Amino acid sequence: MEVIRESEAKVRFSELLARAACGESFVITRHGRPMARLAPEATSSREKALAAAERLKALRGSIKGVTLEELCKDIRGGELRPLAELRAERESSTQE
Repeated sequence: MEVIRESEAKVRFSELLARAACGESFVITRHGRPMARLAPEATSSREKALAAAERLKALRGSIKGVTLEELCKDIRGGELRPLAELRAERESSTQE
């Protein structure tokens, strides 16, 4: 983490802000003592939602053959049954 004097931070604020947006962090000092920290903002809600959507897309391929109704029925009550069990139950019900 780069240490920057207050006077320098005032002059270079726009540059430091742009660098922080790219992931860098800075400690701003006054008379040699740390006074503040300039750091990137935590991941936004939109970025978190996009990452979750990507994880769901990856998961979707691993649950082929299981319907949404089956998943919802088994999630209800806080219990999530193993995928193999859901598939076996589904196969046995289609054979009847």
